[in-house]
Amino acid sequence: MKFFRPFLFALALVSGVYFFTSHRAGNPFSSAGWITRPDHLDLTQAAGPETLSAEEQNNVDVYKKVVPSVVNVTSRTVAFDFFYGAVPQEGQGSGFIIDKEGHILTNYHVIANAQRLEVTMHNRKRYSARVVGYDRSHDLAVIQIPERDLTPLTLGDSSHLLVGMKVFAIGNPFGLNGTMTRGIISSIRSVRTQTGSDIDDAIQTDAAINPGNSGGPLLNAHGDVIGINTMIATGGAEQSAGIGFAIPINSAKAALNDLVQFGHIRRPALGIRTIPVTPELAQEMGISADYGLLVVEVVPGGPADRAGIHAGNERAYLGNTPIRIGGDLIIAIDGQDVETQQDLARAMDQHKSGDTVTLTIIRGKRKLDVKVTLGEAQQQASVGRGVVHHGAIGSAS
Repeated sequence: MKFFRPFLFALALVSGVYFFTSHRAGNPFSSAGWITRPDHLDLTQAAGPETLSAEEQNNVDVYKKVVPSVVNVTSRTVAFDFFYGAVPQEGQGSGFIIDKEGHILTNYHVIANAQRLEVTMHNRKRYSARVVGYDRSHDLAVIQIPERDLTPLTLGDSSHLLVGMKVFAIGNPFGLNGTMTRGIISSIRSVRTQTGSDIDDAIQTDAAINPGNSGGPLLNAHGDVIGINTMIATGGAEQSAGIGFAIPINSAKAALNDLVQFGHIRRPALGIRTIPVTPELAQEMGISADYGLLVVEVVPGGPADRAGIHAGNERAYLGNTPIRIGGDLIIAIDGQDVETQQDLARAMDQHKSGDTVTLTIIRGKRKLDVKVTLGEAQQQASVGRGVVHHGAIGSAS
């Protein structure tokens, strides 16, 4: 009997606690005398379907117009692990249809090093895709699926964008296909990509862009594509912090024909090597202008050589680097001042090989305009996979 007393005491204690906690006043699961259980609930309901505001209707119209042409791009690769050997890896991004032939525009880093590409349409149809062309430095790629009579998106004009304009982003963040977010253009600025190249006039937006949005369209209020979502500023988190960037669509439009026809951009070249001139350097070398690019070398037989551009012929040193001075000084291209090599690269991005540009140069004490027919820059034979940085500015794929 003594053996059972502690057991009976414990049982009584537990039963008491259970009864107290389950039946005391205030327990939401305990019964109360004021609870009613009517046979029919008298609910206050809306008289009919809600009427959309003009802004809501615009959101709905843009979504319905665009979403059938936005796709999910799945990239599959095989990585080698020291312990496990070949390990399949998968990444996801977005893209959008640009013509009825099944061509799809996306980011290069979405498809880089892919051993297999799969495109999933909004209606859940899936297709194997092939790379048609790409440009790593501008983070652009065109892929194609074996389907015709598709509905392409309308490509807008990104040259007259204003801060404050309403924009929409549609893509597949975190694999959630057909997701639309809304915001405004927060700024137009130059930014550096994770591959080290610059995007001039990149569109900064607070529309939520997350991993998986890369390659998807940024749209204006009419549903026209004004940019290609490509990067996010994360602040260390792997999700949107309200700062996303899109490649302006005009930059892509200038490259599309080359990407489809040749598989790469026929990047224009002058066939020269230059150094920027500062006021101090100009004074030291006795140059009449205090800005511009000094031509130190001209490629024999290249575009600049054929146009009569002069290279330096006097040996000098820039720090410990030997250079040639005495050549032409380029101060403008097509009337736009050129002060740095970034200015020159920006001017070249507005042209393609075969175009003719006017160089304004200073030769000795004379100012001359020289017309140069641009050649094609040598293409790099190998490219690497774009690296995703989630610390400061990273990919949105």
